Amino acid sequence: MTLTLLIDLDDTLLDNAMETFLPAYTQALGKHLADFLPPATMIDALMESTRQMFANQRPDHTLETVFSNRFFPRIGISAETLRPQIEAFYAQVFPTLESTTRPRPAAQKLMRTAFQRGYRVAIATNPVFPRTAILQRLRWAGLDPASDPIALIPSMETFHFAKPNPAYFAELLTWLGWPKGAIVVVGDDPSLDIDGGGQMGLSTYWVRPAKARFPEEMIPPSGEGSIGEVLTWIDGHPPEELTPDYTAISAIQATLRGSPAALSSMLAPLPAEQWQRRPHPEGWCLTEILCHLRDVEREINLPRLKAILRQDTPFIVGVDSDAWAVERDYRSQDGPAALDDFLQARRETLAQLDALHAEDWQRPAQHAIFGPTTLHELFEIIARHERLHMRQVHQTLNKLTAPGADEPHSDELSGSLS
Repeated sequence: MTLTLLIDLDDTLLDNAMETFLPAYTQALGKHLADFLPPATMIDALMESTRQMFANQRPDHTLETVFSNRFFPRIGISAETLRPQIEAFYAQVFPTLESTTRPRPAAQKLMRTAFQRGYRVAIATNPVFPRTAILQRLRWAGLDPASDPIALIPSMETFHFAKPNPAYFAELLTWLGWPKGAIVVVGDDPSLDIDGGGQMGLSTYWVRPAKARFPEEMIPPSGEGSIGEVLTWIDGHPPEELTPDYTAISAIQATLRGSPAALSSMLAPLPAEQWQRRPHPEGWCLTEILCHLRDVEREINLPRLKAILRQDTPFIVGVDSDAWAVERDYRSQDGPAALDDFLQARRETLAQLDALHAEDWQRPAQHAIFGPTTLHELFEIIARHERLHMRQVHQTLNKLTAPGADEPHSDELSGSLS
């Protein structure tokens, strides 16, 4: 079975009770920075800045940016002054916190077996810590991030959203190229892991703590049991039962928020000359993809959204947006600038979608090709279009950075919304 496993870290792969770990962590950090500010002041600013990370909805601000914008002004010390001390803390003091945790042998066995089966395994931890802290906790869990075939490890430096925001899972999936086939979220927290993954339309497995009962107000897990029973449960289900369903409004909004956010981090390290390279003569380069997404957002998605909200059953004309790549000479344009413009246009779209009531999603329209439709159905198509191009970006990056990777399939390169 082709399967993608999105597995939580704390209290799933690693015994790490937050009621023990967090006080030890904040006290140690406060003591380490005591020469610069009172520990109580530091802890208060740390907690408030962390809350801001959990609340972030901006696809153009990483969690590190959100944290820094709140933390350093609040304590009145510049980032340049304090960052060397914070880095020293994670290198010298944070490793001592391993004593507050314990590895889980059953989780180690699960990971070894998943790797052996060829599953794609991503660490679905909350990215509210620096990468070094997450890598250290993975080692405490008995994993080796340097050699184990872990597909993705999110952290505050590159991610924009935190669990239980379903946009976190969309961001995770974008980094993975929106894998096809079965996808399962495994985690211990009913809200962060199970309800958040469920809102994204993913199958979920609850690593149920002893005597715990799942909250009735949340989306229930697809399965539950111990960490050692995960693979047995997966084996008992055909792949189609574990295949995501991205049609819910929550999944559509998450896709539209998480995908462009991931793009900004995925493409940031790319050398300028790579933006115009075409891995395949008939395919699009990254600049062409980004220009296409920008113009579709500004000239198709936003106008259609506004028309449906302002008019009764507006008529929507079909558009061949693929032809714009040649007509507008996308390849000669500025790719990073197109990405910035796309993000700004998407923020406007998201602001309008966030303001909708449930009944607004059922507002009707008449499409020239699809016929009678609704706002919900049109944005389901828009989200599907976005996933296709995110796969295209992922495949193009693989080809640019790892010669020999699979070419994008021709049936995934068409971006026309019609």
